[in-house]
Amino acid sequence: MKKINLYSIAFGIAFLLLAILLVMIFMGNIEQSGPLMVAFFGVLALAFSGYKSLNGYVFTSMIFIGVTVALYYPQYFTHFGDFKLTALIIPLIQIIMFGMGTSMSINDFAAIFKSPKGVVIGVSAQLGIMPIMGFALAKLSGFPPEIAAGIVLIGCSPSGVASNVMAYLANANLALSITITSIATLLAPFLTPLLMKLLAGEFIEIDVLTMMWSIVKMIIIPIGAGLLFNKLLGEKGQWLNKAMPLLSMLAIGIIITIITAAGRDSLLEIGGTLMLLVLIHNVFGYFLGYWYARLLRLNEQDSRTIALEVGMQNGGLASGIANSLGKIATMGLAPAVFGPLMNITGSILASYWHKRPPLEQPDSANIQND
Repeated sequence: MKKINLYSIAFGIAFLLLAILLVMIFMGNIEQSGPLMVAFFGVLALAFSGYKSLNGYVFTSMIFIGVTVALYYPQYFTHFGDFKLTALIIPLIQIIMFGMGTSMSINDFAAIFKSPKGVVIGVSAQLGIMPIMGFALAKLSGFPPEIAAGIVLIGCSPSGVASNVMAYLANANLALSITITSIATLLAPFLTPLLMKLLAGEFIEIDVLTMMWSIVKMIIIPIGAGLLFNKLLGEKGQWLNKAMPLLSMLAIGIIITIITAAGRDSLLEIGGTLMLLVLIHNVFGYFLGYWYARLLRLNEQDSRTIALEVGMQNGGLASGIANSLGKIATMGLAPAVFGPLMNITGSILASYWHKRPPLEQPDSANIQND
């Protein structure tokens, strides 16, 4: 009972802080509201943690703390002495990908050969819908070329672990979600550079081979190392599977904070418009992914899975690509905005579907949940 009271009080404090913030913003004191904003998101995270239905928003609230601190105090997240903190982005992505590898085994891919329909539809939806939408939104944005290219980049990236988490929360087909994420991720070193050359070539110069090698270093090598680790240690390595999700979330938070600080000036100038375009990209990804799957006669559960796989992209990988091109402060902005927004919309959609179980029984032809 005491815990429930504590979390209820936290919600009350959060609403009070929000009211004060709105008054400060209305009075033109937004520049002084940084500490209050950090406190608001911190108390909100505490409040969310007390309720099972809202627990999925804790990570997003923590991300917003990092973004707020980076916007108000960017000097602490760009350099540490002579060391540029953007140099941490690629190693952090490699840690995330290594964690993904440790949670996989070769047997995970056997499902592709047993029932390829859902996988093919999911991968084709992800690699078709989001890149084309990204290109269309980039053309409409009127942004400087490098920032516009970032919108295309997030569309050309595969889905990430976040989509698997949301599939689990939504009671969707988790096995199918993991398989689509794995296949799309392993195809990324080859397809992402080609799609970028085709769709973003008019915005920035794309060196396909250089980009391929950058993605191989960020994806294939760490995932391969994770698979090998999993194979060699087996049961002894289970402790790492428990630690890696937390470590991955921390890494994602650090990446988004660093990118926000690096691109602060551009973000303050075009942040509202960029947020709107990224939100459209994300939400229409869910919508088009779902109906693409339904039109191809997948059942309700698998269609929900594909909606989440299409709408939720690997912002961390997109950020790493932007960083490898030396354009983290411009091309990296769309991925940095996309990450927090997709966690909010994904959590809302997963909660909505969780309360409305699919009426259809899963087809025997499709991958089943474990």
